[in-house]
Amino acid sequence: MGMSRHAAVRAASLSLLGACVATVAVSARADATDAKRPMSSRAQVGAAMAQLVAGLRGHTRGIAEGAAGTIEHAVASYVPLKFHPVDEGTLPAARKGGSCPPAMANVDGRFCIDKWEGSLLERGADGKTTARASSGPLLKDGDYVARSAPGVLPQGYISAAQASKACANAGKRLCQNVEWRFACGGSKGTAHPYGAKKEPGKCHDSGRAPMMALHGPVPGHKFVGWGMAELNDPKLITLDDTLAKTGAFPECVNDYGVYDMEGNLHEWTADANGTFQGGYWLDTTQHGEGCAYRTIAHGYNYHDYSTGFRCCADLAAAP
Repeated sequence: MGMSRHAAVRAASLSLLGACVATVAVSARADATDAKRPMSSRAQVGAAMAQLVAGLRGHTRGIAEGAAGTIEHAVASYVPLKFHPVDEGTLPAARKGGSCPPAMANVDGRFCIDKWEGSLLERGADGKTTARASSGPLLKDGDYVARSAPGVLPQGYISAAQASKACANAGKRLCQNVEWRFACGGSKGTAHPYGAKKEPGKCHDSGRAPMMALHGPVPGHKFVGWGMAELNDPKLITLDDTLAKTGAFPECVNDYGVYDMEGNLHEWTADANGTFQGGYWLDTTQHGEGCAYRTIAHGYNYHDYSTGFRCCADLAAAP
């Protein structure tokens, strides 16, 4: 009897993963062939890569498919030790025509994405909006509208649920996981927005650790029991060398004209299981590198000083 469709897709995903892993240098942090990494995690990574590779075929990449420096190689290099379900979404088909608003970029004729990390407008009872004065924690009864703008502090302290609502209020939506990664690597599908090789300092990928500065360590204690109150302290992003304004790192951009997809703030996606991508200013490598970075350990309603977002949208129909 032949394989079921599900089994065939799973086998194809694992085959692609294996082919890419063959080019990955073995490391203690991320060896996708390590037996400790469950088959379910490897299959999930393979399926994620399959969508990216399929979308990039036909592009002039200047780098071999699956080679070091490609987005698929970066994704293959990090397979979680513990399986956690991730909804990758579906990469929209490319089509002719269609347009995006000025503050959004057209990604390969497939969808629109904010050029800058999301900041917020506050909407009053009269329906009028004003720029939010703070990037600190949100008010429980606040009504917020997402915006994409350069030269402002992006919104941290936000959950995926809050970000989704803010995007919807702006006529947009949170990006699907596959859309976010596809956009991050630019038209050549590289591991970093600016190219194949990591270049420290091009993006906001280093800085001060505000939690240690304000809330620890406690003398005589190895670990600090930080809770949600400490992690959402509004003073954390007011310290020097922490959160940067949107576009402050002009070389942290891809050829679609999208800034800061690596570092500065984590960015929530539409995955209801809870996923944020891209890393933040203190970590762009621990859970994958650059455009492959992904955290799957927190729920959709989680938020702290490092969690931000950007919106996507469908292309507007050509007139």
